[in-house]
Amino acid sequence: MPIGELIDGLGPNTATVLGGFDPGRIVRGAEFHDALEALPGDPDLLLLAPSAGGATPVEVAGLADRASRARVAGIALKCRDEDAAELAAVAETSGVPLVRVGEQVSWRLFDALLAQSLGEQRHSEDAHRDSGAEPLFALANELAEVFGGSVAIEDLGRRIIAYSSVPGQLIDRLRTQGILTRRVPDSPFNDDQYRTVLRSERPLKYPRLDDEEPRMACAIRAGTLPLGTIWAIDASGEDESTPEQENAIQNAATVAAAHLLDNLRSGEATQAPRAARLRTLLDGSDVAGSELAELGLPEERGSAMLVFAPADERPTALAQLRSTVQRHLALHRPEAVTVARGGRIYSLVAHDQQGGSLALVEPLVPVIDRLIGPGTRIALPGVAHRSGEVAELRRLADRLLGTASRHEATSGDRILTVSCLRPFLVLDRVGEILGLEEELRSPALARLAEEDPAFAETLIAWCSNFGNVARTARELGVHENTVRYRVRQIEEQYGIALADPDELLTTWLQLRALPTHAPAQEGSHA
Repeated sequence: MPIGELIDGLGPNTATVLGGFDPGRIVRGAEFHDALEALPGDPDLLLLAPSAGGATPVEVAGLADRASRARVAGIALKCRDEDAAELAAVAETSGVPLVRVGEQVSWRLFDALLAQSLGEQRHSEDAHRDSGAEPLFALANELAEVFGGSVAIEDLGRRIIAYSSVPGQLIDRLRTQGILTRRVPDSPFNDDQYRTVLRSERPLKYPRLDDEEPRMACAIRAGTLPLGTIWAIDASGEDESTPEQENAIQNAATVAAAHLLDNLRSGEATQAPRAARLRTLLDGSDVAGSELAELGLPEERGSAMLVFAPADERPTALAQLRSTVQRHLALHRPEAVTVARGGRIYSLVAHDQQGGSLALVEPLVPVIDRLIGPGTRIALPGVAHRSGEVAELRRLADRLLGTASRHEATSGDRILTVSCLRPFLVLDRVGEILGLEEELRSPALARLAEEDPAFAETLIAWCSNFGNVARTARELGVHENTVRYRVRQIEEQYGIALADPDELLTTWLQLRALPTHAPAQEGSHA
């Protein structure tokens, strides 16, 4: 397909070409390319280069020079506005078109759009693509002729976007209700069924269930990108499907994927985009249960959450951080999905049981420091195996980041986990309880902090040093006898029994969780 025709078909919001280029240059396919890999041997390929987004124009020029010798049709990349002019010059010098992919377009979606465009060129005589003004309705009618029952084509939001209307087709109450409301009726079996269908590589057959007729279901995908589902009632009533039925519904899913991709690209899709799906999971409201499957994230392995909190809170810095994170993750986890929310960046990736999330984000820290500036913290709250667990992970990540900020002097880690922050999480939780329940707080400690700030400071240092008088004295810059005197006065004047282990523990917790003492004024007591 000529590259000019390909770019025009994708549209300016999806892709543009930097600099001058030959629009007649033929593209025969597309392939992902990593900077460390050798160039493919086949000519006329469009290289998809996520790693080039973080490269300098000089490094891109080196790649373009090698691509020219390998007769590559073009290089697709993402870039900053300030680098566009320099990269356009690289394209004209090397003779290799540089295709700039829209920042809002994920690499996974771009690959699917290319596959559709190139596939349509190869199968331009496919009759399904000229089925009239409503091709999905025509497609549903064709499939209903095979099954003898009603057919519904749904998006990922479980909205019925097309349905069959063949005279005499078998239809049940559930399908009738769905067509009338244009939405799948609620059912206790929905979540499991949709999750299973979207994860299956083959069509699935569901037997008769209560007043529901037997039906076959198939996922609609473009590559690995889920787009929706097709459901066909089987009028034969058989529990097993036939090869003819499986082939028919799979072919229909392939054709439906092309039309759904068109809608997704033009912004007219009724399905929620992947970023919106993740925001739904983060909010924890209106969660259907099949969102992880719809995002292409495996439930068996689980989905790890990564949360990035930049020190620079400007919107431009947040946008650059989101772009940097997504580009890095997409190289190692093509299924990664990333959104900005409340001044932070949230990502979900498939959990790697061997390397874990730490191995994924550690190399990213110096990259973020170089591009965004130092100070970004990364929270790794854990792994979700169900859609409903994502919101809980988000709340835990927010707690980790808040706790790290409050205890910055004693928790200097940039990568935050529950295990590294557990003592501070306990202290924060104790502080919340003490703040709500007055009877748990010691009046003697409150009086001590108000009346004798130096004594309160001595008690904190003494507890911190496990009762070691010498270390406490060095820390406070006073004589050891001063420490002994103050500790004795604390016990006698305020009735705090420091020799009792339980009272010592609760005293220390209150001092750490509710630091109400004033700075010590040395020399105010003998």
